Amino acid sequence: MLLLILGLVLFLGTHALSMVRDVRSGLIERLGEGGYKGAYTAVSLIGFGLIIYGFGAYRVSGWIQIWSPPVWTKHLALLLNLPIFVLLAATNSGGRIHAAVKHPMLLAVKIWATAHLISNGDLGGILLFGGFLAWAVMARISLKRRAGVTLPVAPGGFTTRDWTAIGAGLVLWFVFARWLHPWLIGVAVWPGR
Repeated sequence: MLLLILGLVLFLGTHALSMVRDVRSGLIERLGEGGYKGAYTAVSLIGFGLIIYGFGAYRVSGWIQIWSPPVWTKHLALLLNLPIFVLLAATNSGGRIHAAVKHPMLLAVKIWATAHLISNGDLGGILLFGGFLAWAVMARISLKRRAGVTLPVAPGGFTTRDWTAIGAGLVLWFVFARWLHPWLIGVAVWPGR
């Protein structure tokens, strides 16, 4: 559990650093743009690796169940994950979806974390998904308040980029839920599996 917590602190802490603009600017001034990006990337990767290893070790060494979610929450989580893949596909699309939600990746993280919080009642899951949800909420608030950041304006209607994001998102969601989630995560989420 300690490695999971350390990983979350490193990964989310590094990502939260961009919200503290004065500290970020000071680090860039001291380290240079390349040095800052290199350190940011290295600490993020170490944190991400610790999250993966720490959560895996936690699952093997002893699950700490806090509450038992009803079965329907697992089906709801599967459905909630559908827009996540559409949002991720629309992240840099420049289409209406991107413009309407302002920051598709942050919204995807919030939905992903919420879906997993309602369907997992164990301590490790609460720390992992709750940490990501808290970070994504703070990052979105920070982005709204940041001076000089212009958010995209929604075009008149759906564009080809939006339809492409929707199609790609549907395919990615199906492939991930049906085959990749059980293979990568070790948990079957598709009904009947």
